[in-house]
Amino acid sequence: MTELEKQGAAAKDAARTLAVLSTKEKNDALLFIKKEIEERKSEWLSANAEDVKEAKAQGMRESLLDRLTLNDKRVNDIVKSIDDVVNLKDPIGVAKKMETLPNGLVVAQKTVPLGVIAIIYEARPNVTVDSAILTLKSGNACILRGGKEAIRSNMAVVRIMRDALKKAGLPEDSVSLVEDTSHETAHELMNLTKYVDVLIPRGGKRLKDSIVENASVPYIMTGEGVCHIYIDKEADLDMGVNILLNAKCQRPSVCNAAECVLVHKDVLEAFLSKAVPVLVKANDVKFRCDEESIKYVKENAEPATEEDWDTEYGDYILAVKTVSGLDEAVDFIYKHGTGHSEAIITKNYFTATEFTNRVDAAAVYVNASTRFTDGGEFGLGAEIGISTQKMHARGPMGLMELTSSKFVVYGTGQVR
Repeated sequence: MTELEKQGAAAKDAARTLAVLSTKEKNDALLFIKKEIEERKSEWLSANAEDVKEAKAQGMRESLLDRLTLNDKRVNDIVKSIDDVVNLKDPIGVAKKMETLPNGLVVAQKTVPLGVIAIIYEARPNVTVDSAILTLKSGNACILRGGKEAIRSNMAVVRIMRDALKKAGLPEDSVSLVEDTSHETAHELMNLTKYVDVLIPRGGKRLKDSIVENASVPYIMTGEGVCHIYIDKEADLDMGVNILLNAKCQRPSVCNAAECVLVHKDVLEAFLSKAVPVLVKANDVKFRCDEESIKYVKENAEPATEEDWDTEYGDYILAVKTVSGLDEAVDFIYKHGTGHSEAIITKNYFTATEFTNRVDAAAVYVNASTRFTDGGEFGLGAEIGISTQKMHARGPMGLMELTSSKFVVYGTGQVR
């Protein structure tokens, strides 16, 4: 038995305990985790500082450093999210339906935990806590495998959470970390079918492609976000500039950031003359432009390649595409979108409605930033990821998306 198989077996045993815990027992465990993180915050921050120092030495770009870096405010926000999850309704044991059949059998369907959830993610130590608290509240055990860039941060906070679980009287292996960050171990985790019930990857295209090519464990695809904002000919252009600035620049490294703006040809010059100076002044945004739009982008512009239309930059880079109208915008999103978040800026109700009906994505916005696609913003508490596929979970995944269901049948001696 390999080390990872031993870890999987321990998580499977822990999941049996978690599945039958009361809401109070789970919430008490979360409060133990909260208290332990608060008391040992300096330990986590110190480990994170070492990760950040090494990442800088390795030349990690600023937008990714931002995802890796913890500070007092971010840790305090993470701690607050634990309270938010404590206050959420327990998703386990909810009766989805109950009916009496003609033969007298009473058939009920209720929610149950998935079991052992493996999460593979990149350099975002906050995901370590988000994943642990959501899986715990939903009665699941988790095996976490973060990126090598955050290994010290992840080891520190998992150690803190496991100590808290022990104090709460729960199995430490309810939360565990794969400390070997090699590709070989990741591939082994993707195929740990005997112990892992569901795999949730959180990352970009390379991770997604690796999951598709290598995983035999059932997975829920999340993360990759080539998100578009369409500036309609009847848009409020000032509103469009403000929304694009937020969607591109507030935090460009996250999956709900905008990567491409589609601009109706009738307002191309007017919109770009407003938007480009704002974006350049704010964050020195670079542009990848089609043949028409580059005429009006006077600085930081390069001709776009076909690859640009499919690139999740995760940086202060924005693709710019001219379109003739709604049909072309929708067709372009269909071809190049990843099913994450798409937005239209328009004052025309009927155009907006047609856009929301025709665009196939987990979240579709009218006159709002794509940055709202987030479990906390949608009232789900912390999220474990944003699903871009069409199974039982789509969009931000909160507690209910971490459940399955089972039928419970009551009889009075019936035979078939």
